[in-house]
Amino acid sequence: MTLVLGIDSSTQSTKAVLVDAESGEVVDTGRATHPEGTEVDPRTWLAAVDEAAEALLPRAEAVAVGGQQHGMVALDEHGGVVRDALLWNDTRSAPQATALIAEMGGPQRCVEELGYVLVASMTSTKLRWMAENEPENARRTASVLLPHDYVSRHLASGGASFTDRGDASGTGYFSLRTQAWNHDLLEMALGHAAVLPDVAPTPHAVMAHTPSGAPIAPGTGDNMAAALGLSLGPGDVSVSIGTSGVAAMVSDKRPADPSGTVTGFADATGRFLPMATTLNAARVLDFGCRLLGVDHDGLSELALASRPGAGGVVLLPYLDGERTPNRPDATGVFAGLTSATGREDIARACIEGLLCALADAVQAVERVAGQEAGRILLIGGGARSVAIRRLAPTVFGRSVAVPPPDEYVALGAARQAAWALSGGNEPPSWRLGAVENYDAKSEPDVLERYLALKERTTDW
Repeated sequence: MTLVLGIDSSTQSTKAVLVDAESGEVVDTGRATHPEGTEVDPRTWLAAVDEAAEALLPRAEAVAVGGQQHGMVALDEHGGVVRDALLWNDTRSAPQATALIAEMGGPQRCVEELGYVLVASMTSTKLRWMAENEPENARRTASVLLPHDYVSRHLASGGASFTDRGDASGTGYFSLRTQAWNHDLLEMALGHAAVLPDVAPTPHAVMAHTPSGAPIAPGTGDNMAAALGLSLGPGDVSVSIGTSGVAAMVSDKRPADPSGTVTGFADATGRFLPMATTLNAARVLDFGCRLLGVDHDGLSELALASRPGAGGVVLLPYLDGERTPNRPDATGVFAGLTSATGREDIARACIEGLLCALADAVQAVERVAGQEAGRILLIGGGARSVAIRRLAPTVFGRSVAVPPPDEYVALGAARQAAWALSGGNEPPSWRLGAVENYDAKSEPDVLERYLALKERTTDW
């Protein structure tokens, strides 16, 4: 049996899966937690990788890393960490995003070059924030990596720095037009030139080797790895309910959305991955649980006891700012509360509000990609909610599929490692497992009321 190792270095933890390269069967796993917060010492990720993969790495014949997108890892001329990494969900650089858009020539120019309009999540905006607020740290920054690049370098003999077009496309200085780094945009953000990792020439190139000689594939961003782990094809949409909410479609068409709602990334196969991302996803469920004093099963039970539309209650779930739509200073809004509102209605509004935000994201992705979703697959921790599964078809207006819970980012990285090992033209074909399908009567009024509230509260 040929074994490959896939690693997911996410916001919250490192997950490692040792997989049979031919069948995709997971034979062993490892895990280690990460510190909380929106800025983190990136060296803690290396310690977590060492812990999670310690027993697995010696058994692997190839390795790849999937990682949280956009995080700014600033290194000095000796490769040392300049400051804590600013993560994707740190929105302090919203003013810098606005300034960089103007300096690039406006939203349309951003889309033409990058594939999207800059928002605070993107790496370039964080570099500009550092240049303006921590000029000494900016001056010391000699190279910039993404989280997955930093972890891959740690695993590589000789400390090679490399990345792939998928994760690179989320930096704000990778040109989707030329499929290469735009060093002028990097200098615009940071204030001076800096070294960037090599971009893999193909999605399955061998970029380095471990000290024991195992090939290391390019790795990729977490959303690109998840699409690879789910074996998504053109037109398929994954809806991930985790720390963030993500609706992503594999597309052969280069995406362009000047409104900024959809970000046009590259994927990990040579295609594209138009994506709409919300900052508030599983935390909306946690919020509902805290508010009502129940666990997640209790929240589902209450929500399913209410009727469609939650008795007129609508939740706009922008609890900690929002990325899609781009409202970094927004707060959550309950509307339609009356003296007749019950706990069941509040629970239902939490579920429906989260699903409406994601349905809004799916529609945006479909519009930019120019095609309707072929399949909608629900993944992530939030997809384990009974109420989410049962009510998703009522809000989306179509059936949804729920794959078995699994570490799809790590599996996608493992599939890329197996692809690099085989040298084939396409990644290996792995069976997804038993998929549960959910269908229910569409309730279009629920989404319509949500969208109306969204339009009325642009200043919140």
